[in-house]
Amino acid sequence: MVRAVLDSSPNAVVAIDRDQTVLVWNAAAEALFGWPAADVLGRRAPIVPEELAAEHHAALERVRTGGQVSLRTKRARADGGVLDVRADISALRVGCATAGYVCVYHLVQADHAAKSRLARRARLVRRLTDVVGDINAELELPAVLDRISASLTELTGADAGGFVLIEGDRLRLVSTYRLPDSLKDATTDLDTSLVGTLLRTGRTVLLESAGLDRLVWARLKGLHTIALGLAAVGGRPYGALYALFAKRKPGHLELELLELLAGHAGIAVGNAVAYQEAVRQRAHERAVFDASADGIAVLDGDGRVLRWNPAAAELTAVSAEEVIGGPPPFPLPGPGEKVTHQLPSGRWLDVVCARIEETGELVVDFRDVTAAKELEEAKDLFLATTSHELRTPITVVRGFAGTLDARWDKLSDAERRSAVHTIAERAKSLGSLMDHLLLGARAGAEEQVVGDEPFDLAERLHAATLGLPVLSDRHRIEVGIAVGLPWVMGDPLATDIVLGQLLENAFKYSPQGGLISVGAWRENGGVVVVVDDEGVGIAPADRERIFERFVQVETGDRRRFGGVGLGLYIVRSLARAQGGEVSAHPRPGGGTRMKLQLRSASTIGSDTPVR
Repeated sequence: MVRAVLDSSPNAVVAIDRDQTVLVWNAAAEALFGWPAADVLGRRAPIVPEELAAEHHAALERVRTGGQVSLRTKRARADGGVLDVRADISALRVGCATAGYVCVYHLVQADHAAKSRLARRARLVRRLTDVVGDINAELELPAVLDRISASLTELTGADAGGFVLIEGDRLRLVSTYRLPDSLKDATTDLDTSLVGTLLRTGRTVLLESAGLDRLVWARLKGLHTIALGLAAVGGRPYGALYALFAKRKPGHLELELLELLAGHAGIAVGNAVAYQEAVRQRAHERAVFDASADGIAVLDGDGRVLRWNPAAAELTAVSAEEVIGGPPPFPLPGPGEKVTHQLPSGRWLDVVCARIEETGELVVDFRDVTAAKELEEAKDLFLATTSHELRTPITVVRGFAGTLDARWDKLSDAERRSAVHTIAERAKSLGSLMDHLLLGARAGAEEQVVGDEPFDLAERLHAATLGLPVLSDRHRIEVGIAVGLPWVMGDPLATDIVLGQLLENAFKYSPQGGLISVGAWRENGGVVVVVDDEGVGIAPADRERIFERFVQVETGDRRRFGGVGLGLYIVRSLARAQGGEVSAHPRPGGGTRMKLQLRSASTIGSDTPVR
């Protein structure tokens, strides 16, 4: 074992006894000094020049008295030459006694080369540290890979470099440095590649000088060697670094640096991949956050708003700039609860929230439930109104029917006729109410069925307004129909219902009387019918709401005009079913103008209304 160690030593090892007789002379000593071991074993080795004998004896004496000597000196060779060497001398002891000396020699120039190699290695390791810092400073994956390829050539002295990505059973060149751009994204089979060979060996680096012409990305003049380092992400092979050499030969130091860089490359790539995934996830979350129709807010542990999406700003009419850093403009519910809150604008919100335990933040979700709230109120109003509207005629019918049943023989003929007439009128009112409810239900289900035929609108207007003057002694009626008013397209019966409801509303909503004016003329290729009254009018904000179901927006006592809030809803539904439209407008001087537009069946006629 000792002989094997001595023979494998790169330094010359010479052991001598106290008389300086050679005991050991290894192979490196033979090579360094030129004398075979057989010529010097058992005698003094003639390697110490005469002028350095005193120095040599003094060094041995220092070692004998307990020291260890390392000195730069000269030694002779068998061919007469003189070597500049470094001598390291230590004692050869048997027990406590000095039995001899062990001298280890190596050339001073080899010492300088070793120091130079160590200095270069230290310099490259320091540069590697800087490179790793630069690589890890990048978070975009393409930039990370480009940095790795460029740093690879700098650290190893390679003439070109690249990074290949493992994609299933294929390799793809995703980054290059000093290689043709046309090689970018070139692919090859993993199994037959050097990366495949490296994976099968279980090693992390590989040096290859044969069969390079088969590599698709080895487009480098004079290429003779490729060094390959495996990069792993999360413990799994992700790709590999290629260092291509055309001018110099890589050694152990280059392979060591390549292995170190490949390891750090795996870390940097893993960071970049994780960053990209985080960016993608945050972009997805941001898209969901910004595109959500619900208002979403993120609050800190103290209830201050950190994030406020566009829907939140729209629902509350409070911008992100106004609310961030302060509390939200509504109360917060407890865990698992819901708060329904009305904003100053009149909008109703349903608010729920959940706490993020890891950060202590609160995610608040809120949505507009105004329509549902109004529908709920409208339904309640509808039930109350319908009950009221039904109760009065039913009570009258029941009362008169009971009177007739109990007192028929005691009533005069005139009294009986009056009672029957009242029952008939109230039954007619009930029938009209049922018709309105049925039409409203059909309109809500979009099941209105109307005809589409030409008919004489002027005739329908005359019929609808014929008996109006005698209905009220408080109202005056004016009817103005343009000469030559063209026929219209639609359903005559549906139009009768529309006209009747518009006229009824004009009387109902002008309880103090006044002028009710009905006119019709051509306009914009169609026919327009207007019904004006001098009544209570309609607030601007309510001119569209009056056409919704169960809505009554008159001022004062809500019930003073009666009805279930379906009349104008049915009117608009029937008008639109015929391809027309109905709208509400203010009348100059006060009151309301209801405007009905229908399709014209003819282009002949006058645009001048006759009053």
